[in-house]
Amino acid sequence: MEGLRRKLYDELFVGAHPDGRLTLVNKLLIVVILLAVATAAMSTERGLPRAWHERFVVFEMVFGTIFLIEYIARVFAAAEQPGEGSAWAKRWRFMRSPLGLIDLAVVISTLMPLITADAAMLRTLRLVRVLAVMKFGRFNRALKEVWGAVTDRADDLIVTMALAGMLLLFGATALYMTEGDVQPEQFGSIPRALWWAIITLTTVGYGDAFPITPLGKVFASMIALSGIALVAMPTGIIAAAFSEAMQRRRDQRIDEMRQHLERLDEIDEQVEAKIAALERTRNPHKPRK
Repeated sequence: MEGLRRKLYDELFVGAHPDGRLTLVNKLLIVVILLAVATAAMSTERGLPRAWHERFVVFEMVFGTIFLIEYIARVFAAAEQPGEGSAWAKRWRFMRSPLGLIDLAVVISTLMPLITADAAMLRTLRLVRVLAVMKFGRFNRALKEVWGAVTDRADDLIVTMALAGMLLLFGATALYMTEGDVQPEQFGSIPRALWWAIITLTTVGYGDAFPITPLGKVFASMIALSGIALVAMPTGIIAAAFSEAMQRRRDQRIDEMRQHLERLDEIDEQVEAKIAALERTRNPHKPRK
């Protein structure tokens, strides 16, 4: 029983495996979770035939059974977690942990459609479960690199955001002054004009509000052109920071490999010295005549 429990712990708990990567069981669970999310999304489409909705109910039962078995297995294997306490104390600690609560929420969200017909929002928690599985695995370092790239250039990004705020306020004020009397519903105040400034500066342009006066069009053209440059600025800053972080990671790996090779060279020298000593022991020098 203890061998089975240890095997389940190594397979289910990300980070327990010696190589620290996602195991085959966790990879299969991710596939099942994505399929369950797709099923939950498709089940909200009323235009599909009734036969499809009946199949979705069957799929939900299958997914719910899989997640329930997974949750029970995780609770059972949680006794193998390092730390003090009895087996049941460790299991209770896992059940109260964020990952354990997410697992329980996934089981409830999957089985909820069997109880109520409106559970689409609750079923989206499976996406959180995917992120929870991947967080502690091999993708943890990549996420840290992305976050480190953002924090390293925090000052530059803050300056960019400040410029964006100033440009938004300038655009909203300019359109309020030029278009406020002509289109009071869209530009009758600075907060109303701010909506237009946001969608224009981000190059979205829904088309629900646009200037019609010549001076308003001039200001709108200036703001639209400025928005292209302003969107490119943070993108370039983050890309450069991420590239530097990746270069540091590559340099670190090279240093680790170099240190590993140096340790191997030391081991080789020690082995050669021991072999030479053994050879001298086996073949002592003959006495001179």
